[in-house]
Amino acid sequence: MKIGMIGSGVVGQTLGAKLAALGHEVTMGIRAPGPEEMARPRDNAATLAEWTAKSGGRVASIAEAAAGAETVFNATHGEASLAALAAAGKASLAGKVLVDVANPLDFSRGMPPFLVPALSGPTSLGEEIQKAFPDALVVKAFNTVAAAVMVDPSLIPGEHDLFVAGNDAGAKARVTEIARAFGWKNIVDLGDIAGARASEALLPFWVRQWMVGGSPLVNIRVARG
Repeated sequence: MKIGMIGSGVVGQTLGAKLAALGHEVTMGIRAPGPEEMARPRDNAATLAEWTAKSGGRVASIAEAAAGAETVFNATHGEASLAALAAAGKASLAGKVLVDVANPLDFSRGMPPFLVPALSGPTSLGEEIQKAFPDALVVKAFNTVAAAVMVDPSLIPGEHDLFVAGNDAGAKARVTEIARAFGWKNIVDLGDIAGARASEALLPFWVRQWMVGGSPLVNIRVARG
């Protein structure tokens, strides 16, 4: 499958490398591809030159990455997601599965972060992306765990869950197939894209568990009586 990865930080690099290792053709989309950007140090992530050499993926503009993809991942910072996807263009996203991995967290006051008011409460980032790109098949997924756990759930022992939400059953099935290729066994369907409100709202709790437990390798399990 041809994958467009929008976002070049640790999440985008981790997902992209794993997808490439599974045999997919991965193109990472950035705003200004070029030698300087390829060599620029990135927080908690490799340079893009290092990433391409190790993963076999390639780097292009956001528009090119989206246009050539069958499935697109949004792995940008939540506050910047709508602008980044606008650079991809509505036509390039129309009819395609758009996996939204981002979270609308505001770190402007340090730790712990809080949810951006305009992207929470009666809405969510996932819903706003679906509104802005109505012809895309948006699926909220992978946003409730650390990047390393997204692609290797065995890093956390025992049973724990991955959540998906989206309006299109076929799109959710494709994302579920990708998740199972990563090793996920327990996938909880939160219904339509409004379910993104629930999974995004877990992030302050997840960050708090990281802060008090000292490790980002934490997740939750849904138990029903």
